[in-house]
Amino acid sequence: MGSQRIVWMMFYVLLSPLVRGMDSYNPDSLDSFIHDYANKAIKKPRTGILYNISLPANFSGMEVSIVRLRSGSFWTRGANFSYFHIPPRIIPMPFVKRLAIVYENLGNWSSYYYNVPNYTFVTPVVGFGTYGASTKGSAILKLSIMGDPILVHFPRIPENVTLKCVRFGTDGSVEFSNMTTPSVCIARDQGHFSIVVPSPAKKKKKKERFWKWWVIGFGVGVVGLVLVALVGVLIYKLVRRKRIGKMEKQSERSEALETMWVGMSKMPSATGIRTQPMLENDYIP
Repeated sequence: MGSQRIVWMMFYVLLSPLVRGMDSYNPDSLDSFIHDYANKAIKKPRTGILYNISLPANFSGMEVSIVRLRSGSFWTRGANFSYFHIPPRIIPMPFVKRLAIVYENLGNWSSYYYNVPNYTFVTPVVGFGTYGASTKGSAILKLSIMGDPILVHFPRIPENVTLKCVRFGTDGSVEFSNMTTPSVCIARDQGHFSIVVPSPAKKKKKKERFWKWWVIGFGVGVVGLVLVALVGVLIYKLVRRKRIGKMEKQSERSEALETMWVGMSKMPSATGIRTQPMLENDYIP
């Protein structure tokens, strides 16, 4: 039982980093949580005022803000908050009298919730979503853009010919576009946005393969050592039992000696002499 526990403990230690590495982060669940949390955090919000929301400590590094607007004002003026310039002539669908826009900056959590194969994030992932402001927990609205596109302004970054704008849609789609203006991306819908560059995929794959094989090799080696030790202990016990058995059999087959008292001591004695001594020469001087 003790050896089995040791083996299982070693498997747990080796596999726990892999299990943690497979943990998934759902962006849709995050958006729903942030929307509900922002609504509860503001008791009596005023229309047209941007409120910064302090998230729980386990979301440290994210930035969230919310603003409520009338649909009529949103149509005529648009919204210019956070990283986004939302132009006029946009209709929320289905139509609502008031809407709430939730802005997000995922910061150092960007790569946990979003991933672009063969690309690396240059900026944090930022996004916004529009919701009906009259009821809590309402579904995200769709936007019908009748005029200019939405502009996403990122912090100033060095110009690079390989820079790409990427948009993560609310339906899970991923769209790429060229950057026509430095540090600015153009969008025709809401969602999450970032700037990416191509990453050296081959080197990354080699490192990942090396790490995986190292972990597998280390695990196999440790398990092998444990099994060898267990087999060695088992063989030692079997050999020892075999030797003891031989000794017992020999003791049973040997002839028992009688005992006699010599003075105050008890000593073994033979009943007789099997071979009588004989003189080599009968000559007696």
